Amino acid sequence: MNVLNILLIEDNRVIAQQVTEFLSAHNWQIDYADNAKLGIQLACENIFDVILLDLNLPDMDGLEVCATIKKQALVIPPILMLTARDSFADKAAGFKQGADDYLTKPYDLRELVLRCQALARRANLHQSTHITVGKLELKLSAKSALVEGKECQLTTIGFSILTLLAKAYPEPISRSLIIHKIWADAPPESDALKSHIYALRKALAIHPSAPQIKTVMNVGYKLEF
Repeated sequence: MNVLNILLIEDNRVIAQQVTEFLSAHNWQIDYADNAKLGIQLACENIFDVILLDLNLPDMDGLEVCATIKKQALVIPPILMLTARDSFADKAAGFKQGADDYLTKPYDLRELVLRCQALARRANLHQSTHITVGKLELKLSAKSALVEGKECQLTTIGFSILTLLAKAYPEPISRSLIIHKIWADAPPESDALKSHIYALRKALAIHPSAPQIKTVMNVGYKLEF
């Protein structure tokens, strides 16, 4: 299973630390929010494989947080609700607001890992095999990029970076997330990302209708037409 990028929204610091430490031991990347406002912001500015959402947050009900993320996220992520609410009515309400899975407290952290893996795998299976942004078309299964039907000559890493940018379009994506998605927890020592961005820009520049890769100061990169 690939390294997963997880967002944990949980106000209980003890539980949050336990979950973070356990999932980090699997070399997964964990972002953490202890309130709904920050959780929604992170979910809508980044791309996550799975979001773990506690329903009993201090500033907003978790059901509302779930619905907001599903409406506003760059790439709609699977959401696993974590809660002590264990009645059928509570679970039905969660699924109605867009939850993809439901785990009641207390839970076995080993089961949490299995559920995250299953959700991420299911989400990948249901992703479109094509992404179209303006005149750019990405064929994910073939790992090919075309502009007005003409193929761009990209490296494997260049195609992966372009795919992340296309998924995030029109919003920027952070350097740290790109590095994590491409190299996981073993990033190269040198600033390889800049070199790959330069090569990607050069490959796209051959095609007048292709998007440009703009640098967003203190954030990362974005596609722009």
